[in-house]
Amino acid sequence: MTYRLIALDVDGTLLTDDHQLTELTKGTIRRVYEQGCGVVLCTGRSPVSTLPVMEKLGLSGTLICHNGAATIASADRSVLHEFAYDVKKIEPLISYCREHGIHFDVNTSFEMYVENLTPEANSMYEQFYIQPKVVDNVLDLDFPIVKFTCAAPKEEMDRIEKEWALLSTELRIIRSGDIFIDVMHAQAHKGSALKALTEVLGVRQEEVVAMGNYYNDIEMLTFAGLGIAMENSPEAVKLAADAVTASNNEDGVHQAIERYVSTDQKQNL
Repeated sequence: MTYRLIALDVDGTLLTDDHQLTELTKGTIRRVYEQGCGVVLCTGRSPVSTLPVMEKLGLSGTLICHNGAATIASADRSVLHEFAYDVKKIEPLISYCREHGIHFDVNTSFEMYVENLTPEANSMYEQFYIQPKVVDNVLDLDFPIVKFTCAAPKEEMDRIEKEWALLSTELRIIRSGDIFIDVMHAQAHKGSALKALTEVLGVRQEEVVAMGNYYNDIEMLTFAGLGIAMENSPEAVKLAADAVTASNNEDGVHQAIERYVSTDQKQNL
């Protein structure tokens, strides 16, 4: 099978645990790109923190950010599509976080807003090249947002995930990492954004390879003709995939491309 598009999650998949892109994986991705296979980064990150990764790869193209809530053209940073909603819809979740001392942020496609920026939170954001804007009350924002994120230690996130699963809401609540929960538009996920992109590019579903490592990658893995989970994925993610490659710390993306991606048919996207 000749694959024409590779969709890659970033954290826990493309990058190592210390947020590094290895030269081996970078070289392999560039080689197949130059041979005609398109590459799209599909991540829970914002465009601001995803663009540097694309630049390190030396590529340009489309970025699927905020777990599919925003699709961005890397060349001119234009928003191609977004799933947005009114911040008032998450007022109960914001009240919960305030009451329990849980850090949270709200995001438009390109901007992030917080009510508190502790040194610990600022250090976390710096890892992702983000400088949030501090406001008195995020509920006063008078424009749509694409994502709400709360962050806490894993054990606390486990508890919050169980509690919020019982809520009645039209929004999508997804565990995007051990210490993160994201809340987005009901139609926003990596799979729907990837499907929309393939339709624009004229790529068939069976010509897509997707790689990911967490629950927010499942729809993307099941949409792709070949969905590949990382060895460091939870069991549910591995079960949703067609294959499992090595971990993100063992150049699993490189190994999967070497094993599965054919570049006999050269057709740049």
